[in-house]
Amino acid sequence: MHPTTAWAPGLAQFAALLADTTRARICLALLDGRAWTAGELARAAGVAPSTASDHLSRLVEGGLLAQERQGRHRYLRLADASVAQLVEDLAGRVSTPPVPDRSLRAARAGAALAYARTCYDHLAGRLGVVVHDALLRRGLLDRSAGLTLTPAGERWCAELGLPLAPLRAARRPLLRDCLDWTERRPHLSGALGAALCAHLLDLGWLTRGVGRAVRLTPSGAPALAAALGLEPADLTRPTEAGTGGGRA
Repeated sequence: MHPTTAWAPGLAQFAALLADTTRARICLALLDGRAWTAGELARAAGVAPSTASDHLSRLVEGGLLAQERQGRHRYLRLADASVAQLVEDLAGRVSTPPVPDRSLRAARAGAALAYARTCYDHLAGRLGVVVHDALLRRGLLDRSAGLTLTPAGERWCAELGLPLAPLRAARRPLLRDCLDWTERRPHLSGALGAALCAHLLDLGWLTRGVGRAVRLTPSGAPALAAALGLEPADLTRPTEAGTGGGRA
């Protein structure tokens, strides 16, 4: 037996944690980066609280979720950013066609989520991919020897007000590609991706919508476009172009 095959039973056991629709729904719901109560996760997964409790215990024991008790409530969240990355990467490899939306409201919510959302703590969706690609195109990021921040990128971060020293001191990688599950192309993850998303929210260029959805503000769209060397129309949702509507 090859030495590495000794990992096989543990790998199979770990993979089985997500090989269940209810547990997968729970993990996908928690990609918004918040802590949810067990009752909220039961409703999100569409199961009874007693059923959810069993699944949540398995996810906590398996290291995918962390929990904290406050009074009568049990709050759960993804264990860390690496778990969020794993869930998003796996979702990006799913080829099953989406279930048709049953209402206009659901369709709008789905469109908002596909356009811009948080993936745990960084920007995802079409907007996240546009930002990622613009940073590469402007030479602020380079991938000739793995994804790195160029000197021009360091100056860009400084101009935007993003300090790099604490990000480089973090245990988390500074930069990572994260496969976007709706666009099937990378968006920016890592410590810098998380800091950039938080900074755009602090600046008021982005604002939170329902659940994981975020959207550009009227002042944020031209500001972000200018910072990335783009036209504001490059950041427009496809449903907005030429219609004047489509907001979630």
